[in-house]
Amino acid sequence: MMRFLAAALLGLVISSSVLAAIDTYEFRDEAERERYRTLTEELRCPKCQNQNIADSNAPIAMDLRREIFRMLEEGQNNDQIVDFLVDRYGDFVRYNPPVNAKTLVLWYGPVALLVLGFGVLASILVRRRRANGPGKDTHTLSEAERARLATLLDKEDS
Repeated sequence: MMRFLAAALLGLVISSSVLAAIDTYEFRDEAERERYRTLTEELRCPKCQNQNIADSNAPIAMDLRREIFRMLEEGQNNDQIVDFLVDRYGDFVRYNPPVNAKTLVLWYGPVALLVLGFGVLASILVRRRRANGPGKDTHTLSEAERARLATLLDKEDS
């Protein structure tokens, strides 16, 4: 009986996290519903950071969905809605921020780091080749090392 109660309690705890707030907005037509869905999927939740506001259950995402619905009701176009949210939260709310002076590092930083890494790797390889240039064979053994190696190998065979 205790196991049953523990399992039931565990089931309730797990199922409570599955419950999500479902927005029930009344749209004028299917085109407006599609605009709402597109906007909420294209904009990032400021709190969750890697979720769009359509999928996030954060309170700020719920507020943003409500705000987008209100702006759609007022007849604002998608650009006006996105501009309002960008003014309020910055380019971070877009999954694809525009290329401008503020986002140059975001767009070109990874490429610059990759080029820098290849440059460092190339310079290390060039230095090693110069240090181990022709006539500088560092892989040969001296006579004493060869004799020691021969004795070690003979001991291992017996």
